[in-house]
Amino acid sequence: MKREDGITPTRENCVYSSCYCEENVWKLCEFVKKERTAPLEHLSVVFISNENRMVPLWKQKSGCGDQPVIWDYHVILMVRGLQSDALVYDLDSELSFPCSLKLYGAKALRSDRSIRPEYHRKLRVIPADSFLLKFASDRSHMKAPDGSWKMPPPPYPPIHTAESHMNLDDFISMDPAVGWGTVLSLDQFLRSYAENSSSASSSVSSSVSSSA
Repeated sequence: MKREDGITPTRENCVYSSCYCEENVWKLCEFVKKERTAPLEHLSVVFISNENRMVPLWKQKSGCGDQPVIWDYHVILMVRGLQSDALVYDLDSELSFPCSLKLYGAKALRSDRSIRPEYHRKLRVIPADSFLLKFASDRSHMKAPDGSWKMPPPPYPPIHTAESHMNLDDFISMDPAVGWGTVLSLDQFLRSYAENSSSASSSVSSSVSSSA
């Protein structure tokens, strides 16, 4: 596959299925492991959600203007240690691919300070090798009550392990006692991984504003 800047194929050459962000990121990790384009220990998978499964993200391709998209969860790939700034790979973002975490934080994540508490984001950071070993999904969360697909599934077989065929909820959960990795608030995440996280914009859409 063609690569330019970064450790993955170019955006247009990545394995991608709309609304299956967790599998898209799994495939990115698989590519890096198989092609050895970077040490796997530099990669982390980041699940973004909260107890209400309502999290705003800006600069998403499915958004409209400067309005955020409200996801139940979203998944990105974060790469650290290959250059001075951590990088984010988000196939659903309008931002560059990859994008510096500092810019992604300012433009896509923004801040929780001016939005209602039910929309505050939490992030589960999981080492990529653990994600590749432990993640399993039978895609049942994407089926309607009548058994039809809400969105077409990826063309390859579902990802499973010897232990599980479906543990997606353990990754989406923001209960630190559940699943793998470390659960952080948005502020903790930006302080830990992005430089000058205080520069993240507090400008938010009125749809999630504390004054709404």
